Amino acid sequence: VPGPCEPEDLIDGIIFAANYLGSTQLLSERNPSKNIRMMQAQEAVSRVKTSEGDSQALTEVDLFISTQRIKVLNADTQETMMDHALRTISYIADIGNIVVLMARRRMPRSASQDCIETTPGAQEGKKQYKMICHVFESEDAQLIAQSIGQAFSVAYQEFLRANGINPEDLSQKEYSDIINTQEMYNDDLIHFSNSENCKELQLEKQKGEILGVVIVESGWGSILPTVILANMMNGGPAARSGKLSIGDQIMSINGTSLVGLPLATCQGIIKGLKNQTQVKLNIVSCPPVTTVLIKRPDLKYQLGFSVQNGIICSLMRGGIAERGGVRVGHRIIEINGQSVVATAHEKIVQALSNSVGEIHMKTMPAAMFRLLTGQETPLYI
Repeated sequence: VPGPCEPEDLIDGIIFAANYLGSTQLLSERNPSKNIRMMQAQEAVSRVKTSEGDSQALTEVDLFISTQRIKVLNADTQETMMDHALRTISYIADIGNIVVLMARRRMPRSASQDCIETTPGAQEGKKQYKMICHVFESEDAQLIAQSIGQAFSVAYQEFLRANGINPEDLSQKEYSDIINTQEMYNDDLIHFSNSENCKELQLEKQKGEILGVVIVESGWGSILPTVILANMMNGGPAARSGKLSIGDQIMSINGTSLVGLPLATCQGIIKGLKNQTQVKLNIVSCPPVTTVLIKRPDLKYQLGFSVQNGIICSLMRGGIAERGGVRVGHRIIEINGQSVVATAHEKIVQALSNSVGEIHMKTMPAAMFRLLTGQETPLYI
C-alpha cells in the first residue's frame, strides 16, 4: 500500500511526537466536499489559535496511529487523552506544521439537543452534524496525515485478504469513489437523536427478585454499541411494567452507562440489581428488526462483509455495507423482500454476490433470533 510507513507497522501501531494545541467543535453536513472539509480545518485552526492567543500552552503528546484506532497520549505520563476508532475519523488535514484531525462526535446523553441541528436559513430538512476537530503541531505534520490515510488503505486491504479477496482486483480509487457516493441509510444518529425514541423509565420490583430480561449485543457497526432487550420473563418486573419492548436498546441502568461495555459486564450489572426495589433505565426504543439498504452499482465492488450460515461474521470499516446499516452478529432474515430464514448458506451467498443496484435486507441479532424462534432457552437475569 503506497505511503510513508510499512503496512505491518500500521497494523501494530506507530507513534509520532506532536504538540496538542486544542480542540473545537464545528457544524458540518454529512458528506461535504473536500474543499469544504479543508475550509473547516482552517477554521478549526483559527478558532484554537484565537482562543488561546499568545499565551497558548503546548501539551507534548504522542500520536498513536494504527489500522484500528488513533490515540493521543500525554508524552510524560502516557495517559490516554483521546481515543478514536479509525472508522470515526472523517478528515485529516495538514496545513504547514499543523495537523487537524476531524472526528464524528460521540453521542451525548442529550442527543436531541446536541447532535443534530438545522441551520437557520438552510434548505428544509438539511441537517448539520457536530464534528470535533483536534489541532496538533508537529514537524512531521505531512507525514502524520499521510500515515493516517495509509492506515485506512491497509485496514481495507487486510479485510479483503482475510475474506479471500485479492486487493489487486479492485483499485483503491475505484472503491473510494463509490464509498463517497454511498449515503448512510440506516442512520442510527438520527434515530438516537429523536427525543421521542429516548426514554427514562422507572421500574418497581420486589427485593430479591430478578429483573427478568435477556440481553444481547447490538453488534459491531452500531453507532452506539450497547445491549438490546431480547426477551422478557412472563410476570417478571420488566414485563409487568408494560414500558419495555423487545428490541429496545439499554443505554444506562441506575446512572451507569452500558455503552461500549462487554455483554458479560452488562449482565453482571443487571444481576447486581437483585436486592433493589427500584430500577431506573435509560433506553432508546428500537424495532427488533434492522432495515439495511446497500447501494452497489456494479459487481466489481465488494459488499464489504462476510456471512456464515446467514449470520454476518465480519464487516469492513467504512465500506458500503457498514454505511447501509449492516452489523456484525446479526442474522439476515430477508433479502430484497424474500425470506432467507430457511435458506442454505450457499444460496444466501449467491443471492448477495449476484445482487447489484439497491440491496434491501432485514436483519436482527442472531442471539435474539434463536430466542424468538425457540432454538435457544432464555436465561433470565
